[in-house]
Amino acid sequence: MSNSSLSQSRDFRTLVDQLDGVALWTATEPGQFDYISAGFEDIWGIPPAEITDDTERLIETIHPDDRDRIRENIEASRRELRDTSYEGRVVRSDGSVRWVLTRQVLLRDADGGVSEVVGICTDITEQKSRERELEMLNRILRHDIRNDMAIILGWAEMLEGHVEDGKEETLQKILTSGEHVIELTELARDYVETVFADADVEKEPIPLRSTLETEISLREESFPEAAFVIDGGIPDVTVAANSLLSSVFRNLLNNAVQHNTNDDPVVEISCEVLDEAVRVRVADNGPGIPDEHKDVIFGKGEKGLGSSGTGLGLYLVQTLVTQYGGDIRIEDNDPTGAVFVVTLPRYPP
Repeated sequence: MSNSSLSQSRDFRTLVDQLDGVALWTATEPGQFDYISAGFEDIWGIPPAEITDDTERLIETIHPDDRDRIRENIEASRRELRDTSYEGRVVRSDGSVRWVLTRQVLLRDADGGVSEVVGICTDITEQKSRERELEMLNRILRHDIRNDMAIILGWAEMLEGHVEDGKEETLQKILTSGEHVIELTELARDYVETVFADADVEKEPIPLRSTLETEISLREESFPEAAFVIDGGIPDVTVAANSLLSSVFRNLLNNAVQHNTNDDPVVEISCEVLDEAVRVRVADNGPGIPDEHKDVIFGKGEKGLGSSGTGLGLYLVQTLVTQYGGDIRIEDNDPTGAVFVVTLPRYPP
């Protein structure tokens, strides 16, 4: 190796040693490390010298429930000569546990043989902790709160026709608020599932017609004061998405009514089949969306004018549509209102 290459290698290792929560290692022979960065001790709690020539010592630090899976992953990578990645828990000498994501990359020489193995280990303990907390919140929202609200709504519905004159409006407010709480639990569920999904979600063929018709029917029940009009019918095609596509339409249809200040809300749904995509338009006759809000309304926590919602619905819509490989934009309706235009890839393309 030239002096220049050696200098660059030292500089690179010095840089890596400054990274918090990241460890890098290299190996040219199975079972023996040529280099382990200083970040290793920050994660494992032991100096690199203890495992430089002893990979079994490293395996012993893995949580017993993860050990066989990780060992098999490493051995499979050696047998099949392929890159790999895996998560596992490291048990430090003080008994504390750290979650580590390891990416193992094979470097090849000019003849195609493996010349070196490079591993990058990242401490993902905080990420795992947030996932557990959100999953627990999701479980509480979906099961405890949702079930209790369903019981409350059932009791309240039994009072219809039995309340004193003049109290009907109060009862209706109770029912409406309860239904809103249940709707929020659905939004929270979809949000958690989306936030922790892989950037490249596994897409499958989803029927557009039945998915959209179901959501329209449900919205008609939720908003009897609004008119939902299907212009030209819904095509019998499949799109590349997943089960959360219904959440896209549910939030768009809800948005078209909930932010509509017109005395007679009208939501018009139309579809256009393209060569490789399907375009769905959801138009309303509300106040519309000012141009300065069109680019930011999909932001996390961004609320519409006068909105009492969470601001997550449209953020969730854009996140899902983007994961599907589609796009969404906002246009002005004529004479008033907004049009949300969703383009989804067809399946198969």
